[in-house]
Parts: sequence; C-alpha cells; structure tokens
Amino acid sequence: MKARVLLLALAAAAVAAPPAMAQLRATPQLGGGRPAPSTGPQRSADYIVAVVNSEPITNNEVRTRLVRFERQLAQQGAAIPPRGELARLVLERLISEKAQLQYAREVGIRVSDAMVDQAEQHFARQNDMDVAELRRRLPGEGIDVAAFREDMRNQLLLGRLREREVEQRVKVTDQEVEQFMREQAASAQGPLELNLGHILVAVPENASEQQVRDARAKADRVMEQARAGEDFAKLAREASDAPGAAQTGGLMGLRSSDRYPPLFLEAVQSLPQGGVSNVLRSGAGFHVLKVVDRRKGGMPGATVTQSHARHILLRPGPQLTEAAARERLAEFKRRIQAGQADFAQLAREHSQDASAQRGGDLGWSSSGMFVPEFEDALGSLSPGQIAEPLVSRFGVHLVQLLERRVATLSPREQRDVARNLLREKKLDEAYERWAQDVRGRAFVDLREPPQ
Repeated sequence: MKARVLLLALAAAAVAAPPAMAQLRATPQLGGGRPAPSTGPQRSADYIVAVVNSEPITNNEVRTRLVRFERQLAQQGAAIPPRGELARLVLERLISEKAQLQYAREVGIRVSDAMVDQAEQHFARQNDMDVAELRRRLPGEGIDVAAFREDMRNQLLLGRLREREVEQRVKVTDQEVEQFMREQAASAQGPLELNLGHILVAVPENASEQQVRDARAKADRVMEQARAGEDFAKLAREASDAPGAAQTGGLMGLRSSDRYPPLFLEAVQSLPQGGVSNVLRSGAGFHVLKVVDRRKGGMPGATVTQSHARHILLRPGPQLTEAAARERLAEFKRRIQAGQADFAQLAREHSQDASAQRGGDLGWSSSGMFVPEFEDALGSLSPGQIAEPLVSRFGVHLVQLLERRVATLSPREQRDVARNLLREKKLDEAYERWAQDVRGRAFVDLREPPQ
C-alpha cells in the first residue's frame, strides 16, 4: 500500500507540476538538475538502466528525478522513504512516462512552442523571477535550458494525453452525487479540514553549522513576530523561501487533514484557530505554521474563494496561426491598458466564445471550473489585472480578473462541488488503470539497477 501511494504521488507530481527545479527559492541551489551525492559505489560515466521499446532511460535521469522528489517531500515536511525503495518507484514512473510519450507521438498529440513558453513563464513567476533570470540561473546548476524546456514539453504532452484518453471518458451520475451528499450529511463528525499558513526558512544542502544557526535564528524571529500578532501573510511574503509564497502569502489552502504531512499535523493538532506553531525542522529547513482555519468537513455551509473574470478567446485555424492570435491579443492588452480600447467592447467584437455577447463576462467561478492554464492565470492576478495571452486546448485567451470573494455555497453549488470531488476521484482511478495498461503493452528491458 505504501509503495502504491508513493507511486501515485509520483504520477501526480509528474503530470501536474512543471519539471526540473521544484523549488527555486527553497535553497541557493536551484534544485533538480544536479544529482545528490550517493553513499554507494560510483560510476565514472552514465549508463542505461532500462529500455522502453527502443528508447533508453539512463541512471542520470533516475537520479535527477529522485533528487527532485526527495526535495519536494522534504519541503512539505513529509517522511522520505529509503533511497533504494524510492529509486525503484522513480524508475517505474519514468518507464510509464516513456511509454505514454511514445503513445502520444503515435496518436499525433503535439504541444506548441507557445504552450512551453507559457509554462516556463508561469514556473518563473511562481518562483519570483522572470524568464530571463530563470535561464541565467539554470546553467549554473548544471541544467541545460533546452533540456529543461523539453522536459516541460513532455509534461504538458502527458497532460494532454490524459485529457484525451481518460478525462473525456469519466462520468459522474446524479445518483452518485446524491449518495455522496447523503454520506456527508450523515457523518456526525466529518473530516477535519485545515488551512495552514506556512513559512519556510530554507537550509542549503551541505550547509555549515553557522548557516544552520543563522536559519534557525531567522525562523525563531519569524515565529515570535507571528505570535506577537504581525500579519502572517506579510511575513510569508518577506521571509518565506517556499515557492509561490509571494503570491499566496504562505496560505496552503483549506484541505482535509490527511493531505498535510504528519510533521505539520503533529505540530498544529493542539493549536486553536489563529495559533502559531513552534519552529519545525525538516530536510528542507525550518518551518513556522499558523492555523488560519480549522473546521469539520462536509458540504453544508461550505465556503470557497470565487473569482469573477472575463476573457477574449481567439481560435487558431487556417486563417489565424496561434502566434498571430497571441500577438493580436497582446495588442488588445496594450490598447486596453493605454485607455484606447474597452475590454468588453473588444470581447463583443472579436471573441469566438459564447460569452462574447456579455462582453466576455464569465461570471463568478469556483476553483476547478476552468482548464488548468486558465486557473493558473487567474491565480496570479490581482483584481483589475490582465494576464499575458495564454494558450489552452480551446484556443488563445486574454483574461482579466475583475473581483474575488469568499462565498457560502448554495445547494446547487454544493452539488457541483460534490460532482467535482467525485470526478477527481474517478479520474485518478481511471488514469491509474489506463497508465498500467499502456505500461503493460510496452516492451521493457531492465538493465542494471540505478545508483
């Protein structure tokens, strides 16, 4: 069971997150490109550990992915399994990915350079830098820029393949939704849900004793400031090395307690809402947590953060390339920001979407209603801001966030949330079965084990 959970986590991380450096701000080293030292015997050169159909997987590929996943677990405060066990799971994940990428090429799925550009920009923004700075820092960490972008392309390709092969086949019936809501209502306790604020003071790999002492002192100061009542979000933006802290203010989001690492749960289990933990130590550094919200789960009275947005959609075709659509929307953005054009009027005149007649207005939406590219853009905006043109499977969008609010879900919205939760569960199960089938059809030649 433990191995299966880890393998699912590897699969989710591979499809959902940009590859290569998982946490640029977590350590002075960018992370993910340089294999960590090993206590076992070393080879002077790379070697092949497996061949999938006709394509090899090298020891360096396994080690690079292994280090990345270890760092992700450490940053989250999660327990890291023995390296040999994790290496076997990483190799199995790479075999599965290789088989899926081969299948994607066979069925003609492609990812454009524009989508890779977009993913690279989003990744850089998450780590509080621009693309130029990201590309400057990559070679210093032994990561080739072209290989980094190709890795991103592969992960986007895997996501599109999942959409094509799995997502369109998963259905949730009204009866299943009703059953789920009855079970929620019948649960007297309900699952505990927490929204934690998180500040990470990173400790570099191979840090000196002085560096560790300095990091601990900084974490202690942050803890004392938070306990004295200083704004936790402001402290997170100024002091946290966790990726995305500048955008989220350190908030991890309301989630069931079993989705937090045991280290975090143990630290906050006796804290009241608003309480601040002691300083915690993990492989990534020192952590300070605040209980922002604590509640019993369940559908009744559930609250969510909603966004009110509008967009202009252009669909590339024979008369309009994707690059031309992006340039046209970029020009729309320049005109709107200069006060030379009105967003709603441009949407009515140009948007190739049903929302055009409403000036591109999409109304209020909860998380999960839009495709990931659209959600990512919305999440990075403040009210009034317009994102750079973005590409999704529907076309090229120009997105503006109008407002945000915290709302109590209506009965209809609660049904929608229940449907989405059930759909996600079914998707995970269907994806696992489909991935195993693709892996089973591939010819795999296991060579020497990874080191």
